[in-house]
Amino acid sequence: MTQKIREADLYKPVKMFFEAQGYEVKSEIYGCDVVAIKDNNPIAIIELKTKFSLELVLQGVERLSVSGIIYLAILKEPRSGLKKRLNKIIKLCRILGFGILLVTLPKNAGGYVTQILEPLPNRPSNQKKSTRLLKEFKNRHGDPNIGGSTAAPLMTAYKQNALRIVSELKNGYKTIPELRDKTGVHNTASILQRNFYGWFSRVDRGVYELSSTGIQSSKEYASIIHDLINPYK
Repeated sequence: MTQKIREADLYKPVKMFFEAQGYEVKSEIYGCDVVAIKDNNPIAIIELKTKFSLELVLQGVERLSVSGIIYLAILKEPRSGLKKRLNKIIKLCRILGFGILLVTLPKNAGGYVTQILEPLPNRPSNQKKSTRLLKEFKNRHGDPNIGGSTAAPLMTAYKQNALRIVSELKNGYKTIPELRDKTGVHNTASILQRNFYGWFSRVDRGVYELSSTGIQSSKEYASIIHDLINPYK
């Protein structure tokens, strides 16, 4: 039985396509499947789908509030009927200003991307959203997610900072200033006080330790924590 191709399977070829052009690429940022940034160029957003659909077009339209460079990446399947519709798809995307990427996934081999339409740069309609996305991109360590994946929980910059704090609390309670100094996480106080993941327990005013959930998380995310505190090892 042939394994069904998922949107996440398109991510690696798309990531490699943009990295080959000098972009830094990260995935799953504020609902965007793929985000690519290069020097002072506008942010490029790429939405992944195995088939061209109205849903994909609407996703692209939604992303125009964040960036003026939008690509739609779709799977190139020999028997999908895409070839017959391609001219109409190109015409529609040209009107909207979207670029089109065709992703080929050969059997037993790595995939590759063919660009068949360049995007037309537009001005993002919501600068606040654009700034927020760029901040998350820069603050997120590495690329811990897979674009197009809906199964695994997302790893955000906020969660990475919380894990940095978890790492420092593994050996016992500490004060907020101590944790801030050790981790370099400027919003240490708000992360501890909000306690979104339930990982921390307040011992005294300004003093925290790991909760039972936090102790478990230190084991569950051990490899991620190692990469966060030893980024070059």
